[in-house]
Amino acid sequence: MKKNKSNTLVWITNIAFVVISFIALFPILNLLISSFRPSSDIMRNGISLVFDPSKMSFDNYLYIFTQGGNYWSWFKNSLSISAITIVLSLFFSSMVGYALALYDFKGRNLIFGFVLFILMVPFEILMLPLFQLMISMNLINTYTAVILPAVVAPVAVFFFRQYAIGLPKELMDSARIDGATEYGIFFKIMLPLMTPSMAAMAILQGLGAWNNFLWPLIVLRSNDMFTLPIGLATLLTPYGNNYDILIAGSVMTIIPIIILFIFFQRYFVAGLTVGGVKG
Repeated sequence: MKKNKSNTLVWITNIAFVVISFIALFPILNLLISSFRPSSDIMRNGISLVFDPSKMSFDNYLYIFTQGGNYWSWFKNSLSISAITIVLSLFFSSMVGYALALYDFKGRNLIFGFVLFILMVPFEILMLPLFQLMISMNLINTYTAVILPAVVAPVAVFFFRQYAIGLPKELMDSARIDGATEYGIFFKIMLPLMTPSMAAMAILQGLGAWNNFLWPLIVLRSNDMFTLPIGLATLLTPYGNNYDILIAGSVMTIIPIIILFIFFQRYFVAGLTVGGVKG
């Protein structure tokens, strides 16, 4: 009897998850179908599953691949910025989080308190002083201005600190006895143990950098330096004659994130789970 109840509960749970997954994927399916429709049909019927199959074609994607010069420039800019942001953020944030977790030094709690404080402050409040800082450093209209504020992200520092708390300190003591330097301990011993957290944060930081719209919009000026979100926004006109290209281009923007998730999915759940419960 208990076994039957357990099987029934499993079936109900699976069905519920399937329904939730379909609801979550419904907007993407809607967007995918609309990317094959002409602009006139989209303006008349909106972005919906109501469409005329005879009007669907690959013209939107053919335009992007053959005539979308600006689109691929924006795509390359976003890809470069996201890749550099991920590498620098993981490198510096992991070092800061590791130090706050495993080293006992004066002012450690105060620094961690500042990290938590900045984490609770909305980015919109920090934009003006950050913008003034970029002006004083002559970095306006440069990719450095886009990347620099995300190099040491408070959320990444907090995440790595929570994860590093669970690392065995005995390994550090053993390595010191063997003559290893502190940098050697971090890069050769501790960093490999932090792989799940690095993978999880790579996805989250990559997603944030790829979809970042407001900050690049503020510091970038040239059309050829725009990132993909800004570039796609420039396709909107009062006449709505670029909605078909905009939707097709938006579908293309999903591909890098899917590839990033597939590459790191082995460690993603483990990294989020352990990093969320330690400390």
